[in-house]
Amino acid sequence: MSTTVSFLDLNNYQPLDSLTPENLKEIAGKLEVLELSSGDPVFIEGDKDDKHIFLHKGNVALIKAGKTLKTIEAGTADAKPALAHIIPRNFSCTASSDVVIFKIEADFLDSMLAWNQTGSFQVEELSDDDDDWMTRLLQTEAFRRIPPANIQAIFTSLEDIEVNPGDEVIKQGDAGDYFYIIKSGSCKVMRTMPGQEKAVKLANLEAGATFGEEALISDATRNASIMALSKGTLSRLSKENFLKLLNEPMVDKVDFTSANLKVRNGEASWLDVRMPAEFASAHIKGATHMPLIFLRMKMKKLDPMVNYILYCDTERLSASASYILSEKGYKTSILINGIKDAPNDQLEGSNV
Repeated sequence: MSTTVSFLDLNNYQPLDSLTPENLKEIAGKLEVLELSSGDPVFIEGDKDDKHIFLHKGNVALIKAGKTLKTIEAGTADAKPALAHIIPRNFSCTASSDVVIFKIEADFLDSMLAWNQTGSFQVEELSDDDDDWMTRLLQTEAFRRIPPANIQAIFTSLEDIEVNPGDEVIKQGDAGDYFYIIKSGSCKVMRTMPGQEKAVKLANLEAGATFGEEALISDATRNASIMALSKGTLSRLSKENFLKLLNEPMVDKVDFTSANLKVRNGEASWLDVRMPAEFASAHIKGATHMPLIFLRMKMKKLDPMVNYILYCDTERLSASASYILSEKGYKTSILINGIKDAPNDQLEGSNV
């Protein structure tokens, strides 16, 4: 009989333990579970299969140059993170006994983490002394950083929609499709927490406020619902136009060679925005660690004069972090392809 892995089992692994039961149930339905015999390869050094592999039962050996470096037993602390998850793999892994492993698509898990870690809804802070929505919008840090030609293109691409009290503008869990600006009227932000039937009110939004950007940047589903409180007008920008005209000008991408040179010359610093278990497993030497989920609370600890080069396993969490920091005036760059492009001799951690 084939072994099954339930969503309750997933809570024993990192960074899966940072996700909600609702997220874990969805992941459990997409697992690839494999039973291997003693001596079977789990993966080989240099493997570029972009999946996170977790040990569920049995023992495995991490091998390099024919030498066993570590034996990992299911249920122990060493088995909580994914096995040698840096791509390409810097070890080979062989079953030391009959084992059960499960695989998760790295991109899918990354999307889940991005959704979960940007779940605390944030809206643009705006001045209250100017009633003109366009003037207030142009005063935000995000719009000050956009080239004038792009600002003109943004305003010509905006589509106005009329809303009435009770209209649902955004539904939690839906795919992101538009970035919104409130021209007139007001809206409220609501979020349903796992295990609860009633939505919790998070914030009221007035004219000039913007919302909806995080799901577009991280390519995740909506992390809250937005409902109109009064009759009003919203302007919306399609995801395609948002990414091209508003987000991309704020994002500076850099390859590892260039980024590492900047760090060595004192022109920049590494900032790892992944979860603690991922950082402990493997990170770039000398990196500061500040998980995306805590970024809004702890960003004041960062130096506004430093150019931070952000990285994660891909670019998704880094893109969300870059947008959040850039809105507050921090200088950021994103490491192309994330930590997977960092050479092994530039990494440190328990799985390096």
